[in-house]
Amino acid sequence: MTDAVKRALDVTLASIGLVLSAPLLAVLAAAIRLESPGHPFYTQTRAGRDGRPFSILKLRTMVQGAEFTGAGLAIQEGDERITRVGRFLRRYSLDELPNLFNVLRGEMSIVGPRPTLLHQVEQYTDRQRGRLKVKPGITGWAQINGRASLPWSERIELDLYYVEHRSLALDLRIIARTTELVLSGQGLYKGERGGWQPPTA
Repeated sequence: MTDAVKRALDVTLASIGLVLSAPLLAVLAAAIRLESPGHPFYTQTRAGRDGRPFSILKLRTMVQGAEFTGAGLAIQEGDERITRVGRFLRRYSLDELPNLFNVLRGEMSIVGPRPTLLHQVEQYTDRQRGRLKVKPGITGWAQINGRASLPWSERIELDLYYVEHRSLALDLRIIARTTELVLSGQGLYKGERGGWQPPTA
């Protein structure tokens, strides 16, 4: 699949998605603001293609300033920092709807490895940096094969598989499977084995 075909698919799906979800986004933003103080949208710096930083846009699911309290950026099921509206948003991955703006801006793709934090990228091996050869995605091969419940190294290997085998057929397969997973809510939290672990001294 050429970059032009993938970009055309991204723009088409993101545009349709934003038009259809605009009323829902407005309602969800209002619900977030009514429940807890702070802006309903949340931005965070992530690593994009070739490691270039960009600001990912999401609906806020936690109390304002949550990254500086409790477990910081680590989020587990039952985390008290997650708001009631936030639990609903996370359950159906609605907090990621604003990622569609990132797709239109060309920072993300509909399908690709999920964008990670800059300090996580600093810990990549040369092989693992191969996941940065493509734009990060809203959903991806690792997302439909375990999501956050997978150990970090396994998630990266799945992302590398996608980078090496990406095609229009694979993208469409991932999009279809993502719909099933969103409804099931599987793999939302990392549990005991999943997620990134900081390097030990």
